[in-house]
Amino acid sequence: MELGVKVLVAWQLLKLGVRERLVDEHGEGVISTAIAVLIMALIGLLMWTVFQRVFNDAGTRIESNVNDIG
Repeated sequence: MELGVKVLVAWQLLKLGVRERLVDEHGEGVISTAIAVLIMALIGLLMWTVFQRVFNDAGTRIESNVNDIG
């Protein structure tokens, strides 16, 4: 009987440890995903800004050269 009680107590402690670990990390995936989405949005904004500046500058240079030609 004493062995049965020890096994039952060990089983309950094991379940409690797993449950606490799962409850503690409940929102970690959502937070990590949100951070990754924000980083990707910032990278996209930076790329769009560089793209716009490059092509606006190229358009200005082309227009200037066309006006110089004739």
